[in-house]
Amino acid sequence: MPELRCGAHRSIAERGENLLDALHRAGQRVPFSCRAGSCQVCKVRCIEGEPIDLLPGALDAVQRREGWRLACQCRVDGDLHVEPFSPERDGQPACVEQAEWLAGEVLRLRLSTASPVRYRPGQHAALWTPSGLARRYSMASVPGEERWLEFHIDCSRPGAFASHARTLTAGDRLLVADVQGGPLAYEPEWDDQPLLLLGGGTGLAPLWSVARYALAKGQVGPIRLVHVAPDAYLREPMMALAASHPSLSVEWLDRSGLAHLLARERRMPRRTIALVCGSEGFVEACVRGLYLAGLPRNQVRAECFVSGSGTGA
Repeated sequence: MPELRCGAHRSIAERGENLLDALHRAGQRVPFSCRAGSCQVCKVRCIEGEPIDLLPGALDAVQRREGWRLACQCRVDGDLHVEPFSPERDGQPACVEQAEWLAGEVLRLRLSTASPVRYRPGQHAALWTPSGLARRYSMASVPGEERWLEFHIDCSRPGAFASHARTLTAGDRLLVADVQGGPLAYEPEWDDQPLLLLGGGTGLAPLWSVARYALAKGQVGPIRLVHVAPDAYLREPMMALAASHPSLSVEWLDRSGLAHLLARERRMPRRTIALVCGSEGFVEACVRGLYLAGLPRNQVRAECFVSGSGTGA
C-alpha cells in the first residue's frame, strides 16, 4: 500500500484513494470548499511522487511545474510526499478595516495589508481565518486606486467561512493568499470594445472592479453594467458612477427581467465582450442567451460561484 507523507507525518493510503480524503483520514488539516477544483484552497505541492490528476487544466502551467496539485482532484497511485499550501508562508496578514452590511445579507469586507497585493480587476483571492477556515472570493476593489482590498460576501449562503464573516469587526485579522486570474480578468486590448457586464447577486463584485478600472483607464467602448438580484446592494454608487461617465449605463433586473433582456438582445455589436458572474444557473442562462443573440463564444467570459462550505478540514 502507498505511503503518504505530509510534512513530517507518515501514513498509509489506499491505492486509488482520493488524496484529500486520504490526508483528512490521516488527521491532516488540509482545507477544502467545493471539491470540484474551482475554489483551489486544497492545493498541495508534490515533493516526491505524482498522483493521478483528474483535472490537470485547473491550475496554470507555472503552478503545475512548481508541483502544485488540487488534492480534491487527485488519486493516490504510489508513494507520495506532499506539502500543503501555507497561507502563513505564501500569503500575507490582513487587517479588517471595515465590515459593513449592505442590502440584504451582503457583507462588504475591506482589508488592509502591510504591503500592496498585486492583482488585476476581475481576479480573486483566498481568504483564511487564523483557525484555518478558507474561502475564495472575487475582489471588488480597483488596484492602484484604493488602499484596501474589498470583497462582497453573501452571508445568506451556507458555509463555515460565511458564518465566521458575520462576526468580523474592524481590527480583526485574516490572511490573504493565492491571488489568481480567471476568465473575468480585464484585458487592456478591450479598451475600444463594448463591454457587457452581467452580475447575479454578489457576482457583481468583480464586474464592479472591472467597470471602474476600465473607466479610469479611459475605456473608449461603451460599458453596460447589469445587476440581477433581489436587493440592488450598490445601487447608489452605480448610479453616481454612471452620472459622471456618459459611456457607462447601469441596470437592475430580477430573473424575469434578465430573460426579457436576453430575448430581445438580437442586435448586439459583434465586437462586444461579455463578462458574466453569478450562480451556476444564472451563468448558464446568460451564456445560452448571449449565444442565441449571436455573440461568438470566445467573446463571452463567465465564472460561477463556488458551491461549498469553506471549511478547514
